[in-house]
Amino acid sequence: MQQAHVYSRGILAGVLSKDSTGYHFQYLSDYLAQDSREYPPISLNFPKQKSAFKSNFLFPFFYGLLAEGEEKALQCRSLRIDDKDHFARLLKTCEAETTSGVTVKEIP
Repeated sequence: MQQAHVYSRGILAGVLSKDSTGYHFQYLSDYLAQDSREYPPISLNFPKQKSAFKSNFLFPFFYGLLAEGEEKALQCRSLRIDDKDHFARLLKTCEAETTSGVTVKEIP
């Protein structure tokens, strides 16, 4: 199983994972316990809830964080990532800045 911490504006919000059954995102209980005005959902597609979100494919929200076109090709070439392995691309390229304020850091 591959896992990553998901941060919203630098605050640890949840865990994204990939296993043989698909993809899962779950908010951490500490994040859920905080006021939603200061600790909002990471996306409208991921309202704050205790149960995990599940999908057979990488959630469109996270896919939207990935580079496209020439930048994608450059990242895949320089990091030696299969361009079809979206989860690996997410783990290797979305640690710092993204347009949404959400970052993803691999859990070793």
